[in-house]
Amino acid sequence: MTNTITALGLFSGGLDSILACRIIADQGIRVRALKFVTPFFDHDLLDREGDYQKEILEKYGIDVELVDLSPGYIELLRNPAHGFGKNFNPCIDCKILMLTRARAMMAEYNASFLITGEVLGQRPMSQRRDTLNVIERDALCKKTLLRPLSALLMDPTSAEEQGLVDRQKLFGFAGRGRKPQIQLAKELGITDFPAPAGGCVLTDPNLASRIERFYKGLFSLEQDQFQVDDIRLLLVGRHFCLPGGHWLVLGRNEQENERLVALRHSDDWLFFMPDRPGPTALLRRGSSLVADTTIEAEICNYCTGIVVRYGRKIEGQVLPGQVQLERDDSIQMLQAEPLADRTFRTWIV
Repeated sequence: MTNTITALGLFSGGLDSILACRIIADQGIRVRALKFVTPFFDHDLLDREGDYQKEILEKYGIDVELVDLSPGYIELLRNPAHGFGKNFNPCIDCKILMLTRARAMMAEYNASFLITGEVLGQRPMSQRRDTLNVIERDALCKKTLLRPLSALLMDPTSAEEQGLVDRQKLFGFAGRGRKPQIQLAKELGITDFPAPAGGCVLTDPNLASRIERFYKGLFSLEQDQFQVDDIRLLLVGRHFCLPGGHWLVLGRNEQENERLVALRHSDDWLFFMPDRPGPTALLRRGSSLVADTTIEAEICNYCTGIVVRYGRKIEGQVLPGQVQLERDDSIQMLQAEPLADRTFRTWIV
């Protein structure tokens, strides 16, 4: 066996994927880990890719590359072939998409096979034996995909049959218990690993519901207009669907206010009170959907009224205030009365 053999591993960053990569690497095979990201999970890593790669290499001895699946994933959510899980999570189609991309990258790395950290029976939707077979079939990677943690419970893959991998050094883990993995981690000298947690917002009941409503036409946007930053915006702040389907987002703290500014597009409008602590509000696509229409003044009144309503109270009262509107290349000061709760209560997403 030589070091010229290469495998591509799907790397979530959790213990199972760490172990899968190390098991194969410890057989003298070069493992290149692929960390897939989308707006729904781990997208922030793109802003610190170098630091993340260094951290994973130092902790686990694994070379990792970030791969952005965002465009394909946004499209996938419109109609996943295998449906959704408990919330808005297309777990089966998600894994198929990742494996399909990984398989397409094999030639680039001269890789001989793929690996994942999947454990038979660990997850009720995506890791049943029948589901694992469907994933292999639809991703066109049957016999190419090796699952080191449960390999002894499955038919040998091509890598094992060809002698690239020693099957006797693989494992037969199954079920939801984690004791075998934790024990193996100790044996491999891995002590610092993340606790199991759902990192995908599509499994969060509240956020998943918001995202599902977004896909079903909550706001006045066509699905072919959806962008990565639209999804990222859905995960920040308070959301309001104004009359006509116009999308307003309100920051709940200084960090979220800054986030809204960072996510602003050229045709978005920003509202905030320069002289009083309070929220920043972003009206998505204000210039393209609201400007120069008969509803412009009305929508501006709603936006400014909500900003004042959520601003800091003065002596226990919500008082009128000056709200600055930034749109296109102009700045405008607007006097605003706080909007009554009964007016906008039904607009809250």
